Amino acid sequence: MNQPTETLIAPPIAKQIPKVLSHHEDERIDSYYWLRDKEDEAVIEHLKAENTYTKSMLKHTEPLQEVLFHEIKSRIKETDMSVPYQRDDYFYYARMEEGKNYPFYCRKKGSVEAEEEVMLNVNELAEGHSYYTISQYSISANQQIMAYGVDLKGDRKSTVYFKDLRTGELLEDSLTDIAQFTWANDDRHFFYTTYDDAMRTNKVYRHVLGTPIEDDVLIFEENDVTFDAYVSRTLSKEYIFIGTYSKTATEIWFIPTHSPTTAPQLVQKRSPKHEYHVYQYDDKFYLLTNHNAQNFKLMETPISSPSQENWTEVIPHRKDVLLDDLKIFKDYLVLVEFKDGLPHIRIKSWAGDRDDYLPFKDPTYIADLRHNYNFDTEWLRFNYESLTRPDSVYHFNMKTKELVLLKRQEVLGDFDPKNYVSERIYAEAADGKKIPISLVYRKGIEKNGENPTYLTAYGAYGINYEPYFSSIRLSFLDRGMVYAIAHIRGGQELGRAWYEDGKFLNKKNSFTDFISCSEHLIKTAYTKQQKLVIQGGSAGGLLMGAVMNLRPDLFKGIIAQVPFVDVLTTMLD
Repeated sequence: MNQPTETLIAPPIAKQIPKVLSHHEDERIDSYYWLRDKEDEAVIEHLKAENTYTKSMLKHTEPLQEVLFHEIKSRIKETDMSVPYQRDDYFYYARMEEGKNYPFYCRKKGSVEAEEEVMLNVNELAEGHSYYTISQYSISANQQIMAYGVDLKGDRKSTVYFKDLRTGELLEDSLTDIAQFTWANDDRHFFYTTYDDAMRTNKVYRHVLGTPIEDDVLIFEENDVTFDAYVSRTLSKEYIFIGTYSKTATEIWFIPTHSPTTAPQLVQKRSPKHEYHVYQYDDKFYLLTNHNAQNFKLMETPISSPSQENWTEVIPHRKDVLLDDLKIFKDYLVLVEFKDGLPHIRIKSWAGDRDDYLPFKDPTYIADLRHNYNFDTEWLRFNYESLTRPDSVYHFNMKTKELVLLKRQEVLGDFDPKNYVSERIYAEAADGKKIPISLVYRKGIEKNGENPTYLTAYGAYGINYEPYFSSIRLSFLDRGMVYAIAHIRGGQELGRAWYEDGKFLNKKNSFTDFISCSEHLIKTAYTKQQKLVIQGGSAGGLLMGAVMNLRPDLFKGIIAQVPFVDVLTTMLD
């Protein structure tokens, strides 16, 4: 459907007001600097003009928009609940009710069949607020006190409240402008991080319930402005970890939870380009480290003396496999490994009588570990989804190999995954590298170059663009659209080298990879230039800005969502 020419209006053109910016003895001109002031009436008027233009250009699609909105909404089950996960003798979950905008956080004692205890009804708490989010919650070791963070602005700063779950009453304690937090084991000592003026988490404090916040003890401060700090507790509840990290390096300290006032002890001193993560089992720490191991390896070391000279190799480095994540259980070590751009879950027994992988059959998919909080168990919980299969939660018995589907995201209506096809294909980059493309479409479409195609990517910070399922996407697939994800360099799908080959002086590879993927979809007759629309958000919006300048002829439309295109000014702000 084409827009009638008599209703077209001229697009608003932002005025140019040259502004000289000086940094590091260098001057540059920014003619659009004035647009940064969101309170300026001229900025507001320009945004109104943009909105008016958009509405005018899309007016002819309003009937279709209405159809799509109701179609999409009709597939969503509004009354729903998450799969309960066990933590000690309670089962925790969240649920939604039709017509309500916020969740109920609940638990049941001893069994999922037990009586429900509503810990927080966020709908009641949010009354009178234009914005209300529970940023995090944490339950004390005795499971009787709930600490929860409330964000009223969307600025990541939370106020932490403490609720006695036995009485339902709030304690007098409250902590403001908090980033994240965790408990010690005595149900009194509480650790949290705060932000500096640049929104960097740089300090870790210890609070004692029932005492003024002014008496809280600063136990760690990160003075390097390139590092952020965090605090967490191990699965065994035996240690508090204080971590500090930059984009390329890590340093981690630990405190025994049975002695929360002990001074933090260092695991391994930071060094340039050394990243590591620490896990604990009995009297040993396990380190996922990239020391002389680009794709990471697993080492063990005694907690009594964890420095690098005492490391012993558990899982060696492999050039073609990225060791991405792990969970330690009493009898099993579970690893998440990326090979050929796809995740694989590997299960090893400490006894040495098992070392194999869970079987996944889709050509492109997501598989990860979530909500495994019990150390002494044979059951592994994992999530699995693909472009054609909704998110599914499984239990897998690591001893008997029994697989149990706990829940699959319900899609209302006549959805059947057999009506859709997913593929993993490869485009050849300018330097010969093979770039994976995950795509999905309705079964029966012809590869004749006439299919409207939506190609998206991110390609930054080593973040993988996962081939997730979307019920919203179905409305477009059913109308003949091809949906594709370009797994370009800058992400980490094909290992650490894939990330490093798309950053710093290699960043242009992200852009040219995306162009190669676009050209490949056209060459293989999935679509043509006049029917190819591309999309990227944030760092993916930077990608959109680059490719629209490099190859404006290649795309029919470009969606740049919150594009990070004013990089110099933003990073120097």
